Formats: sequence, C-alpha cells, structure tokens
Amino acid sequence: MSNAPPLPTAGGKPRQPASKRIPIMAEPFVSERARKALDIVEKFVEEECIPADAVYSMQMGTGDGRWDGHPSVLDGLKKRARELGIWNMFLPKNHYSNLSEYDPTKSAGGFTNLEYGLMAELLGRSRMASEATNCAAPDTGNMEVIARYGTHEQKAKWLRPLLAGEIRSGFLMTEPDKASSDGSNISLNIRKEGNELVLNGSKWWSSGAGDDRCKIYIVMGRDDDADDSVDKYKRQSMVLVPSDAKGLVCHRMLSVYGYDDAPHGHGHISFNNVRVPSSNLILGHGRGNEIMQGRLGPGRIHHAMRSIGAAEVALEWMIARLNDERKVPFGKPLREHGVLIEWVARSRLEIDAARLVVLNASVKIDAGDAKGALVEIAESKILVPKMALDVIDRAVQAHGAMGVCQDTPLASMWAHIRTLRIADGPDEVHLNQLGRRENRARAAECIGRIEDQKRRAAEMMKQYGVEEKQLGGSKVQGFGSAAKASKL
Repeated sequence: MSNAPPLPTAGGKPRQPASKRIPIMAEPFVSERARKALDIVEKFVEEECIPADAVYSMQMGTGDGRWDGHPSVLDGLKKRARELGIWNMFLPKNHYSNLSEYDPTKSAGGFTNLEYGLMAELLGRSRMASEATNCAAPDTGNMEVIARYGTHEQKAKWLRPLLAGEIRSGFLMTEPDKASSDGSNISLNIRKEGNELVLNGSKWWSSGAGDDRCKIYIVMGRDDDADDSVDKYKRQSMVLVPSDAKGLVCHRMLSVYGYDDAPHGHGHISFNNVRVPSSNLILGHGRGNEIMQGRLGPGRIHHAMRSIGAAEVALEWMIARLNDERKVPFGKPLREHGVLIEWVARSRLEIDAARLVVLNASVKIDAGDAKGALVEIAESKILVPKMALDVIDRAVQAHGAMGVCQDTPLASMWAHIRTLRIADGPDEVHLNQLGRRENRARAAECIGRIEDQKRRAAEMMKQYGVEEKQLGGSKVQGFGSAAKASKL
C-alpha cells in the first residue's frame, strides 16, 4: 500500500489519499505501482492543476489572441508531470511494451484499464490535468489507433512526437450533412489515384483543430470503389492527413453551449482534392469501422471516469455552498433546508453507483478486450453522463445565479459533459443496441423459466389440493414461441 500522507485540508479531518479510497471490489485488481501513481496524480491535480486552472482562464482572456498558441502555465504543468513520472498513463498494459522505441520520454504507461480509470477520475477534476499529463482526448484515442494499427513508418513519424507531447492531433469522423451516429453513413470520398489517396468532403466537430500544435488528423471516409455488394460497415477507411495538407480549409470553430474551447476548438473542415500518400492508410481499405470500435471502447471508459471526477467536484461545491455561513435564506442556513441535504445524499449514492458500473466495465475489458465488454461499456456510456449532469445541475441550483456564471466551474462542466450524451454515439443508439442485445440473448430463457415455474406451481396446487384461481376472468395463458422475440 502507498505510504502517502493524508491530503491537507483547510479545516476538519484530512482526507485519506486516493490509494486508501479504492472501492473494495477494485482492490484486488490494482497493483502497488498503480497505487503509488494514484497518490502522485491526486496530489498533482489538487495542489497544482486545479489552482492553475484559474491562471489558464486568465491567460486565455477574451481577445483574438486566444487562438494563437496556448497559455504558458500549461507548459510548466507538463514539465512537472514528466518529472513526477505521470505521463501517457492511458497507454494500456497490453500495448505499452511494444512502444518503447517510439517513446523518447520512457513514460509511465502500462497500466490496466481499471488502474487508469481510477487515475482518469482524478484528472477529470481539473480542466488542465488531462492535457498536462498527455492524457487528453482526442490524442489518447489517436495514439492508441496508431500504436495498435499503424505501420512502423506511421509510428515513427506521428506516434513518437505525440507520445512526447510535442504535437497534438484531431479525429475527424462526424459529418454535417449525415446522421453520423451510424458509421455506414460516412460519405467523405477516398479515391485511389496512383500512389496517392484523394479526399473530398467535409467534417465537423473536429476537436483539436483550432490548436496550432495539431499537426495530424485521423480521417474516416468511404472508399470510392466500394459498391453496394460490400458489407455496409466495410466500405469505410481511416487515413492519416497532415493538418497543413493542400486543399484543407477550416471554415469555423463550433461552440459548445457558447464555449468555443480556444485554443483547442472544434472545427468545421472541408477537403477539396486533398492528396496524401497511399502509405497513410491505416490497417487497410474497408477497416475503418473496425478501427473505430477498437478506439471508442476504452475511450468511452476514459470519458466516463473523468465525468465521475467532475461530478465529485460538483458535489464538493454543493457541500461548500450549503455550509457557507453567509447564506441564510428564510432564517436558517442552507444545510438545514431538507431538500438540499437530500440532494447531497442522492448525489453521493449516484456517483458511487456509477463508479462501480464503470470499474466493472474496465475489469471486463482487462479480462479480454473491448469487444467482449460491449454491454458493460454501453452501460457506462449511457449512465455516467446523465448522472454527472444531474449532480452538477443540483450544485448549480444550490448556488442560484452564481451557479450559471463563470464564478464557479459548474456551468462549463455541465455544458461539456452534456455533449457526451451525443459524442461517441448518442444515448439512443446505445440504448437500442443494449435493449436488442438483452432481448435477443434472454427472450427464450425468460419465457422458458417463467413457463417452467408456472408448470411447477400447477403441479404443487394439485399436490396440496389447492384450486387454481383465474386472473382477469381467464387462466393465465402461455407465451407461445420465443423465436420471434429472440430475433428482435
């Protein structure tokens, strides 16, 4: 176990370090190395990143220069994270050992999904912590894609500077004129022409496109020669496209509930005969959806755990507000208003329950792979953002007018977590797939079990001389064939 001292507080009982607060169900899956890293990450986030968030906001300002470069406070945090050995922690255990030649920092990857999930929760407490440790989206998913599927040349050219934190990247999948929740709808055209690939089309919500450090995009498009005889999910490919390629035009940056996220930004980009070498194709033609699913599974877990960290911050702000002695509405402090203290209880219950769902998904991934944990990942993806929004909204309400302005982090947190109910597949898609999968897998089983129990009940009635009663004027009927239901 870690020997880290309790974290200091301004008053009251000191909080135990993160290594002492691991949920008991996760304890057997957390190594000693990960426990030590957890305490280092927590101390870094609480004592350096969260205070630096305020500096970052002030350095960003509101002028035109917000899109030129990035606040200097971030560079200091990155240097500190490398010194502490908390860099690239997201790189999974089963991939990290093969990347040493591409990692000039010899960084601290190699944790399990569960171990990094616990760290991601801590990173989610700060605006800057994920980027400060080189664990920010979309770079994390992009690095995993190149690490898992890239060629030696692709890794040497793009993975090396990404692992070093020298550049950033973008992931371009969503299209403005398509229902992009269905990957088969992707229409950006990828045409083979000699030793080159020619791209035409448009993308939006290209996160990271506003940053001048963003040097490479992973772009998903449809192969020009893929006809309707090919499986509709095998007509798409992923291509590495340098951000300065001729024919790329970034038309605008999209805001998130009014937040433009400078200098990161979410770009609306068009491709006009953009040419790249054929060697920039990732894995092979028609493999785009396969790569996407490999990328999004762990990424959804990272998003979920960061959201839990944000929910914990919101709960802390709510508790602090309830105990602000200056706030005495209707003759008594806020903490003595029953509905508010109930909000605290409900938030505690919901955060802890959601955390266990995500950790369960992480264990399932670690025991096999993301494909084998589709149900658990979907549960996390659906449940956690909704939970976090509910907790943050309570904290906003407890703060009144202050909760919707820039004087707390609550409004910004709510806006950005709200997008997670759409990003990486909207809730409705995951609910539909989850429901169909559950129904298909269990229809025959459920009908069979209930029918068997009814049969046994009828036999026991005869045995004990009990007359079978009627329900609603007629005896309960059987379910009939389960075949139709099981095909849904």
